Amino acid sequence: MMGIKSRITIMNFLQFFIWGAWLITIGGYWFQNRQWSGTEFGVIFSTMGIASLFMPAIAGIIADRWINAEKLLGIFHIAGAIILYTLPLVNDPTTFFWVMLLNMIFYMPTISLSITVAYSSLKGANLDVIKHYPPVRVFGTIGFIVAMWTVSLLRIETSALQFYVASGASLLLGFYSFTLPKCAVSKEVRGKSFVESMGLKAFTLFKNRKMALFFIFSMLLGASLQLTNAYGDTFLHDFAKVPEYKDLLTIKFPAIIMSISQMSETLFILAIPFFLRRFGIKKVMLISMVAWVLRFALFGYGNPAEALWMIILSNIVYGMAFDFFNISGSLFVETQTDSSIRASAQGVFMMMTNGFGAILGSWSSGLIIDYFFKDANGHFDWHGIWITFAVYSLIVTVLFAIFFKHEHKPEEVVNIQH
Repeated sequence: MMGIKSRITIMNFLQFFIWGAWLITIGGYWFQNRQWSGTEFGVIFSTMGIASLFMPAIAGIIADRWINAEKLLGIFHIAGAIILYTLPLVNDPTTFFWVMLLNMIFYMPTISLSITVAYSSLKGANLDVIKHYPPVRVFGTIGFIVAMWTVSLLRIETSALQFYVASGASLLLGFYSFTLPKCAVSKEVRGKSFVESMGLKAFTLFKNRKMALFFIFSMLLGASLQLTNAYGDTFLHDFAKVPEYKDLLTIKFPAIIMSISQMSETLFILAIPFFLRRFGIKKVMLISMVAWVLRFALFGYGNPAEALWMIILSNIVYGMAFDFFNISGSLFVETQTDSSIRASAQGVFMMMTNGFGAILGSWSSGLIIDYFFKDANGHFDWHGIWITFAVYSLIVTVLFAIFFKHEHKPEEVVNIQH
């Protein structure tokens, strides 16, 4: 019989394979295939942010009180598979928004549900979660990379077929989830009020100036993440319109080039403990913000030929930009909040980054690009777009350095594996 670690490894691989099959390449489908506007695309990309505002918390309550987490995971993925399958049938951007929003309502809570299933399964097998979960979780990133390579090598980055690939994986994981170990309904949560379960008590943290500033900057950094997810692949696809670039391998397989970002992500996480011990949380977060500036600026000056090294370096820098803020930020919340609201405080952190931050980045970028960096023929000024994003990130960095006050305490650096 397959071991428990192997079973949840498969779960993690498929969980992020689904997302990787379309998240980075949907821009190519949107602009190259459908040729809809950037403003409309920004709204589409905000759906994950909208869903993240409420669905993970609601799904958590359902899983804690009524339906076992592994069953709810299966139900949501089967529903998501059906929705993903219908996306190519939509010919109107407004309808596409509502269908994608419904897809995100089912998908976003599965990220936290899969973590719950993994933790529960490992504990049920009497395994140390801190020791055994990270090697399992890394297969989620590998699944994301494999999906990007699959879509790219099949040459369907601008095709509706990417949604069918994601749909098939979602359906497979949906049925597979019902075979996973049972996650018991929590007796502790049964006695909690709805307000406590929703984590609303954690919002009292906004009364603390330092925490309020931290959450605000989390939102602003969450916006940066959406910018790179939304437009990175589309940026490379657009070089196909330039005769001297159109036959380059970089242009034929842009998702493979973009997957360097996820490869970098798996490596930089190993460097975080050293940086935290050496520099402290604030400086590590500042390093992340500077990395975002470099991420966008290198894209702004890069091209698929003689300046390909800039695009590759930008993707490598992404690992530092993403990991250093998300993990150190989570650690900061862990060390600065009372144990009674620590879990819900992490929920607020995720809501500000993946919720409000995602909405801010998606909506504003679509509007800005349409009004200032797109001509009457639909051509993008990519240099102007990426430099604008770099300037935005630089402003956030400077403001964070000035206004966020935190003294480094070595004892705060705990084991951050999760």
